[in-house]
Amino acid sequence: MSKHITDSGIILNANYSQPDHAIEQPGAFPFTRGIHASMYRDKLWTMRQYAGFSTAEESNKRYKYLLQNGVMGLSVAFDLPTQIGYDSDHELAEGEVGKVGVAIDSIEDMSILFDGIKLEEISTSMTINATGYILLSLYIALAKKQGADIKKISGTIQNDILKEYAARGTYIYPPKPSMKIITDIFEYCSNEVPKWNTISISGYHIREAGSTAVQELAFTLANGKAYVEAAQKKGMDINVFGKRLSFFFNAHNNFLEEIAKFRAARRMWAKIMKELGATDERAMQLRFHTQTGGATLTAQQPKNNISRVTLQAMAAVLGGTQSLHTNGYDEALSLPTEEAARIALRTQQIIGYESGVSSVVDPFGGSYFMEALTDEIEHKANDLILKIDKMGGAVNAVEKGFIQEEIARSSYQYQKDIESKEKIIVGVNDYLIEGEKTEPVFKIDESIRLVQAEKLKKLRAERDNDATRQNIIDIQTSAKEDRNIMPYVIKAVESKATLGEIADSLREIYGEHNG
Repeated sequence: MSKHITDSGIILNANYSQPDHAIEQPGAFPFTRGIHASMYRDKLWTMRQYAGFSTAEESNKRYKYLLQNGVMGLSVAFDLPTQIGYDSDHELAEGEVGKVGVAIDSIEDMSILFDGIKLEEISTSMTINATGYILLSLYIALAKKQGADIKKISGTIQNDILKEYAARGTYIYPPKPSMKIITDIFEYCSNEVPKWNTISISGYHIREAGSTAVQELAFTLANGKAYVEAAQKKGMDINVFGKRLSFFFNAHNNFLEEIAKFRAARRMWAKIMKELGATDERAMQLRFHTQTGGATLTAQQPKNNISRVTLQAMAAVLGGTQSLHTNGYDEALSLPTEEAARIALRTQQIIGYESGVSSVVDPFGGSYFMEALTDEIEHKANDLILKIDKMGGAVNAVEKGFIQEEIARSSYQYQKDIESKEKIIVGVNDYLIEGEKTEPVFKIDESIRLVQAEKLKKLRAERDNDATRQNIIDIQTSAKEDRNIMPYVIKAVESKATLGEIADSLREIYGEHNG
């Protein structure tokens, strides 16, 4: 009886044949084997640790701890009120301030968050979407305040709103105005902040919501096509903005499938960009960040998660990632403790410096099995993208609920397989321990909202409120007149307008999406 060897249900029998295409070279179109000819032989991937909690002061301490322990770039997590455009003192923020990330309400918080850290010398990734335009404006304003040349600052904002409608839910505005904001960011950064990655097109949250690897790949690349086409309609040059696009993928438990997924992603994106008109090969290269699978972490026997994270991180490296975050083993229970964060970082360092895999470019290249699996994943993902294209693209597919329904179906099947023991999760549905001891957890103090509210009260009392109000009006005017909003938002945050005030100003113009 044939057995699925992947979570996507792909079956390859023992007699799979050599693929009929020639084995490609690393660093050459369509980049199946990597975007650089030498990959990690010259430089390891960027080792990041996703962190952010409580206040800017507390998160700053964690960033400095991580930098002292060898991280190469920072990755900022924001709390839910920040993600959906509410100041910490808003009634809808109650109970959520500082819980799943850091609370950022104004330029004052951003200054504290990066106190003692020179933005011109560090690459910063910010996982932010609906309010990405505000957080990027705060970051640029702070860089200018530090005396940095903003043309030299580097980093990434996630800025991928389509996957929020499909899989995650932290959206504010309807899809079409949200796409307009994203293309404003593309345009502004192309001219003013050329080293900034203006979007990280995310499959991570699609996978976390329950998709298969094939669906993660197909829906992510379909979203990517939608962003590219929106920018082209605005008259932007695909060979310019295409170089600043990046992707964000999940590394799940099926080791071989994940490696093949990453290889297929590069090949597919190179072909998509070429078909859309790119002629510069650098604009065809898929660069991506990987985070190990949060949904794979178990609260039961949590130290088993160290093994899961190691396998997932190794798959990401063998698949050719450009940067990597490894989850803490205790994240199914709470925010990671310092010990868990350190072990997660050490996992990357051991892979990079001790395993030997960084000395070989695409070690699986030419393997009959890996090449066949890469081809099969590409084939199945292309079939899904074709369905989305026939609906008119990713925006229409989201509005029709197609992507959401596909993910829900896969998630339901995955859960059924666990309950029937068709799929074994060690420590959850088999190999249990009686009387298992609980791990210590990291909790956030509820008083943080009061601390943030006091900061906001002081800010509003001391700033020039007339200037702030005028800058808010200018944002609304630019939106009504279909001008690029970014210069106006930067000016507003410099005048100490708060995140909530800016988000609300565009709620008045664009309305809110009710999914």
